[in-house]
Amino acid sequence: MKITGYRTLSSRHHWRRAVGDVNGHIEDAVTDVPILIIETDEGIEGVGIGSHADLDRLFTAVLGEDPRAVSALFDRMLAAVFKSSHSGATYGGLATIDAALWDLKAKLAGEPLWRLLGGRDRFVPGYASGLDIALSDDEIAGFYGEFADRGYVAAKLKGGLDPDADLRRLRVIEEVLARNTTRPGLMLDANESWQVKQAVRYVSALEEHVDLLWVEEPLRRWDAVGHARLSAGVRSAIATGENLTGVEQFRPLFDAGAPDIVQAGAIWGVTHVLRLAHVAAARDLPISPVGYNANPAVAAVMTAVPNHLTTEVQALEFAPGVVVDHEFADGGIVLGDEPGGGIRIDESAIERASTGDGWRNPAGPHHRPQRAGLRVVLDGVER
Repeated sequence: MKITGYRTLSSRHHWRRAVGDVNGHIEDAVTDVPILIIETDEGIEGVGIGSHADLDRLFTAVLGEDPRAVSALFDRMLAAVFKSSHSGATYGGLATIDAALWDLKAKLAGEPLWRLLGGRDRFVPGYASGLDIALSDDEIAGFYGEFADRGYVAAKLKGGLDPDADLRRLRVIEEVLARNTTRPGLMLDANESWQVKQAVRYVSALEEHVDLLWVEEPLRRWDAVGHARLSAGVRSAIATGENLTGVEQFRPLFDAGAPDIVQAGAIWGVTHVLRLAHVAAARDLPISPVGYNANPAVAAVMTAVPNHLTTEVQALEFAPGVVVDHEFADGGIVLGDEPGGGIRIDESAIERASTGDGWRNPAGPHHRPQRAGLRVVLDGVER
């Protein structure tokens, strides 16, 4: 079998709510869902979702190759772009090809990906994450209530501007999840918006009133020493790593004794998450994928590694035309038996979803505010 080509599609995910974080938000959010389909000379196709970045340049490394050599092809793609670097957006394209190749490999084996990778239990523990910085208290209660109905016991709030507001909103989530447990798991995501001492002050203020499981991305992603200092100064665990594109980028964090919880962006693909999980396990650290909805195939990896903690789930539905053989129940993700990564594409449904500005909206969360990390007073208002 040989890889003969690829084609791309894009669906649109209608979130039915405002979506964002401390850096910005999008009202009534609609975001692009890039889809890649890899073609073979035997007519079997592999599906990956995540990114269309640099596909032409990356695909030369796998064209004509046997798709079953997934790990070797991952390294072959890395080698093909090593002069200009695989980091950043390029890694997204590489990871989407990687996900499609794993889908192909599992289909050829006639197994769901989680079985092919060696998983025993189809259940993946998860937590709810509303990308909820712009939601009212009532909207927060409604969103997390849907997850509580599915048995979820943990949730992550987007915050970092105003500790009083964050405490109030954490209490709302806690009350909703209390229907399933007496001690809901509460996390706070600051999306790289603080400096070290600013983070210590902020988290310590919250910890006087609430037990935080972790604080996520409190500092800039490359600040290894800062994350270690912060971890020593607060009770909650420090979680970071979702925006690091390559396992080698974690080396300074590990060398500095940070983070406490290793995070992997689901968008960075199956091989990345699989390798990172084993590197973290060698250090007795748990791993937690971020953004499952951006690449559901990554959930399969979590059934096959020894150190999975929990996986972020941002929505209980997928973009039009993206059909995923997973269920949300019992506080997590229940993987199905369909051969491959569990993703099928309905192209006619995709054609009907074509509105919205997506993440390119300049007010959205992918644009870092000019004063991030430089606020003297933490009350949610810049002066």
